[in-house]
Amino acid sequence: MKNFGILFTRKDTAELVEVPMPEPQAGEVRVKLAIDTISSGTERANLTGVPDGGVGIFAVGDSDAVTWPRQCGYSNSGIVDKVGAGVDNIKPGDRVALSWAKHQEYVCVPAGRVYPVPDGVSLSDAALAHIATFPMAAIRKCRLELGEGVIVMGQGVLGQLAVKLAKAAGAAPVIAADPLSAKREEALRLGADFALDPSSPDFGAEAKRICRSEQTKIFGRVEMSGPQVGIEVTGVGAGLDSCLDAIAPFGRIALLGCTRNSNFSIDYYHKVHGRGVTLVGAHTACRPTNESAPGWWTERDDALAFLRLVALGRIDLAGFVRETYSPKECGEVYARLAKDGAFPVVQFNWEETK
Repeated sequence: MKNFGILFTRKDTAELVEVPMPEPQAGEVRVKLAIDTISSGTERANLTGVPDGGVGIFAVGDSDAVTWPRQCGYSNSGIVDKVGAGVDNIKPGDRVALSWAKHQEYVCVPAGRVYPVPDGVSLSDAALAHIATFPMAAIRKCRLELGEGVIVMGQGVLGQLAVKLAKAAGAAPVIAADPLSAKREEALRLGADFALDPSSPDFGAEAKRICRSEQTKIFGRVEMSGPQVGIEVTGVGAGLDSCLDAIAPFGRIALLGCTRNSNFSIDYYHKVHGRGVTLVGAHTACRPTNESAPGWWTERDDALAFLRLVALGRIDLAGFVRETYSPKECGEVYARLAKDGAFPVVQFNWEETK
């Protein structure tokens, strides 16, 4: 039986190639993927060879050296094919969502990273479960409260999910921000209350006006308070700087985007220190391993929570995925990703490999 995977074989180039068939070890599950979601930010960085200083999941050691081939993928769904010794809560034929499985037809992952898909939830929606845990963790770490305003900087797949999750959590209003008009239109279609261009000179003032907040006096200076929570997903310094212009005094900003380039400056004294703003590191790896606590949930608990929200209709994902392709089309798909800033939410359907 053959197995196939998508590899980045050189800069800006993806190919579908034959790869070894994995055999589940003790505590592992082998799954035949059905649906596979592209995480455009992470995958563009790896596809184009952006050095990550040893902090990324595809780095080797502490070196910035970019090596090939690379294999991405981490949010998927499929059907259990085989289980290893000691796995008794999952069986062949089960529909499951996965965390950290590569773009590969047959994959083996630890049983703890395999989540049963509730009845009524499609495998397409389930393939978003893992990537949805990223903005879920960011929102939790900011301790969002019912009725607080939220601004989400960047409207890629993570930003779009952050908008939906913030709305489900009771944020009011939910403001999406992106310099691309197509992304702003998409954010409004997906449920954002407002969509703003962060490159506009009055961006911060407009975000504060939308929130209709009370005036706050800090160091004798009066200002409008604005959204209390910011989710920064752009991964660029300008995104954080703009978010600080919009955020309320004493607000909380989650740094969800991976800011790989540190060559930027922030007026921390006036924008952070003097306004009592909290910056929260929200890389998805920064979470408890075994037991959830308020504001700090495990990856597994977040994934299961997302699937429950979808099953109960709290999160509506109709029309969220804009395009679906066969893995055989990966070359064209990734060539587009390398160049297209307005890349939509895209999935691969592994049933179309034959």
